[in-house]
Amino acid sequence: MSLQNKSSGMSYAPKSTARMVRKVCQPGDFLVGVIGLDHGHIYGMCNGLTEAGAEIRSVYDPDPAKVTEFQKAFPQAATARSEDEVLHDPQVHLIASAPIPVQRGDLGIRAMELGKDYFTDKPPFTTEQQLLAARKKTSETGRFFAVYYSERIHVEASVMAERLIQEGAIGRVLQVINIAPHRISAHLRPQWFFDRSQYGGIIVDIGSHQIEQFLCYVNTTDAEVVSSRVANYQYKQYEGFEDFGDACLTSANGSTCYFRVDWFTPDGLGAWGDGRMFVLGTEGYLEVRKYIDIARDPEGDHLFLVNHEGEHYLQTAGKEGFPFFGNFISDCLERTQTAYDQNMSFKAIELALTAQKQAVKVE
Repeated sequence: MSLQNKSSGMSYAPKSTARMVRKVCQPGDFLVGVIGLDHGHIYGMCNGLTEAGAEIRSVYDPDPAKVTEFQKAFPQAATARSEDEVLHDPQVHLIASAPIPVQRGDLGIRAMELGKDYFTDKPPFTTEQQLLAARKKTSETGRFFAVYYSERIHVEASVMAERLIQEGAIGRVLQVINIAPHRISAHLRPQWFFDRSQYGGIIVDIGSHQIEQFLCYVNTTDAEVVSSRVANYQYKQYEGFEDFGDACLTSANGSTCYFRVDWFTPDGLGAWGDGRMFVLGTEGYLEVRKYIDIARDPEGDHLFLVNHEGEHYLQTAGKEGFPFFGNFISDCLERTQTAYDQNMSFKAIELALTAQKQAVKVE
């Protein structure tokens, strides 16, 4: 597996440039147990954590081949014999996981019950019942249930966009538009990928990313779904699969959002998806070209800003780093909450579940 393979979203795992790495703890201070290797996002999650000073103590997956592959990237990780061996290890601070989406919520509850913080790939849940149970458990235990919303926390242009918005570079945010195409590579996908009961539907799976970004950039923990649609245009052989979705939302503070998610990235594109974000403010606007600038620059992390001072282009790679991971480790050790807002994180998937449930199916 190539950890920097931009042609595949399944195996793309960002790494920080050396000068942007900031360790927040000493060796042995923060140990991570990994459970579930069904999605390659676990490599990006563990890259971010280890760059910030964490150590991968152990790994478990029922497939030994996946464990062997993981240990090539993280050789310090010992092979665990079961989930329970990882969960009951008193030295482990955090459980990091990327099993099949339907399994992620229950695993997080078990981790929190045993006094561990939890960090899982998106989507964290596929049902409202799982979300309610996790909300209750975080309240009861005081443990964190964090989600790898990578399109915001592991893209330097998105990190810079967040900082510029907070600094007032475009005034009050009025609208966020997110376009999130993905390459399907159907012949490489496991069977669960096409089973809606396992992955939750396209708006839950990919759209939760876009909703989380919207809530963050407009700085709110509440919004409503105005409309949503899903379709299976091309992959009729997979009953229940969805290859297209979109939705409109309005936040509690009056800002609006539109996003589109799909599985139609053509093979000719040099990245797994031409993800773009447009943010309109009262004093300007910005555009983020996350992974590629088509036919011009194969690298990503392009940010364009227009405000009253002029037109600005910013190549952000190596300029911002990925502060989420260090902040999250510090939060786990110090019981603060600076890396993310737990309520916002849960609200993002709640809105995704609502949009998925209400979606009009386009025939």
